[in-house]
Amino acid sequence: MGLLWQDWPSGIAARLQAGCVIPAHPLALDAARKLDARRQKALSRYYLDAGSGGLAVGVHTTQFAIREVGLYETVLRIAADAAGEQATAPILVAGAIGRTAQAVEEARVARGLGYHAVLLSLAAWKGASEDELVAHCRAVAEEMPLFGFYLQPAVGGVPLPASFWRRFAAIPNVVAIKIAPFNRYATLDVLRGVQEAGAAERIALYTGNDDHIVADLLTPFDLGGERPLRIVGGLLGHWSVWTRAAVELHARCRAVGDGPIPPGLLALDAQVTEMNAAVFDVAHHFHGVIAGCHEVLRRQGLLEGIWCLDEREGLSPGQSELLTAVAARYPQLTDDAFVRENLHRWLA
Repeated sequence: MGLLWQDWPSGIAARLQAGCVIPAHPLALDAARKLDARRQKALSRYYLDAGSGGLAVGVHTTQFAIREVGLYETVLRIAADAAGEQATAPILVAGAIGRTAQAVEEARVARGLGYHAVLLSLAAWKGASEDELVAHCRAVAEEMPLFGFYLQPAVGGVPLPASFWRRFAAIPNVVAIKIAPFNRYATLDVLRGVQEAGAAERIALYTGNDDHIVADLLTPFDLGGERPLRIVGGLLGHWSVWTRAAVELHARCRAVGDGPIPPGLLALDAQVTEMNAAVFDVAHHFHGVIAGCHEVLRRQGLLEGIWCLDEREGLSPGQSELLTAVAARYPQLTDDAFVRENLHRWLA
């Protein structure tokens, strides 16, 4: 018997609907490219103490290759253990990838570890028909509540029209969608699909557009329905770094509501995007995206190095200098002092 979102512990659904910060969890490795379990747990503690409402583990930022080296269940378990230390249970989201058999099995593993939903990647379905995609999503939804995922094509995503999102949103066990095509037209396709499915009350909308975070959170998407749709939170690789500042930024955006938007808050959209360009290595087509996240965490002492499972992944030329420049230019969007004060506890 699968898990329905109605069966979640008290408070989980309400927090997801209200909107929160969910960092996409990186992978802590040592110099031998083996799991550093101590620092892996320290990262989870950092995110939760910073005010994150949840954790997303086994996703792109965690490196999909964890499955090939047998670490999928292990890293999910470490995050779940860290979550168990919290007075208020965070939302736990596990990445699920591959064709149906693999995604269903990963959903079962996540359910067994106490996770609440799976972030379902469709990257393995290139060339499939819309009917095939929907059938796959329905099969996984029978195991676990779904967090839909529109991944940008530049890093392996599949273009998905509004008609797909309408059918996806009609699946009763879909609880949220991470909108991450890095494309305004495609972002509207997701919103249109949710609205036409009549699912806006059930499905929480989360930005994954790391290039447009602030504007996504501030925009009332009035698409001609009874009321505008709102993106209430973010499940973001960018929020795996400088997370305390991200929590503060999210709170400021949500506090605006339907009121006037202060110009200073609008200005932050470009500032956050410029920081993301350095972290995600936009200049080199995202080659150093994971290493960029690791480098920020290394400088703060949370990681020992920037090692990835794939030895070919690392910082691109000039990326380190860009990271230094944006951190100096926008210190209010960093959280180095917060990390310094608490690092010893997280590593204990």
